[in-house]
Amino acid sequence: MYTQLSSASASSTLAASRNKVMRNTYWLLALSLLPTLVGALIGVQMNFGFMRASPIVSSLLMMVVLYGMMFAIEKNRYSSLGVGLMLGFTFLMGLLLGPLLQVALSLRNGGQLIAMAAGTTSLAFFVLAGIASTTKHDLSFLSKFITVGAVVLLAAMVANIFLKLPALYLALNVGFILFSSAVILYQIKEVVDGGEDSYISATLTLYVSLYNIFSSLLQLLMAFGGDRD
Repeated sequence: MYTQLSSASASSTLAASRNKVMRNTYWLLALSLLPTLVGALIGVQMNFGFMRASPIVSSLLMMVVLYGMMFAIEKNRYSSLGVGLMLGFTFLMGLLLGPLLQVALSLRNGGQLIAMAAGTTSLAFFVLAGIASTTKHDLSFLSKFITVGAVVLLAAMVANIFLKLPALYLALNVGFILFSSAVILYQIKEVVDGGEDSYISATLTLYVSLYNIFSSLLQLLMAFGGDRD
């Protein structure tokens, strides 16, 4: 009887811990949208001529800064400093949306395309989160797909900085949407199963995935549905 009670207590504690990580992840993810919005509003007003003048150098520098911040967040994923770094990172990511939003808003239907991309991204997240939270299937097979996909996408992204091929550009956007969707499924399932115990780390993964889906969707919508008249 004592063993059964201890086992039940341990299971209850474990479930409570997982629920806490999931709850904090969603809260921090929602909070992260605020600095993103502020950064985007500022970015729309900025002149990014320095990036257009040296696109290769600025793109590589941007990647170094962003990956450096992501590394710092992961190093502090169990402390309040990690939360502060996460919010600073999301502000910078919002700022870097500036050039894309400027192009979108230059289109006659740019506002509609931005709203459509945001709405579709939100819907996709809720659907994927619902699937990952309720499925009984093991999603660990996604780990290999994510690892290979990350290497392929990174290599293609660096290559396209130099090649600037329209077909590769569009393929990259489709690839990022599929890749990021798989990451969301895998990450939420990891939290549900207890494989991820840091809500900061989980939030970072989900945020970057949502950011990639939104920006990729917007670029595809502009390419195929942008009104340039």
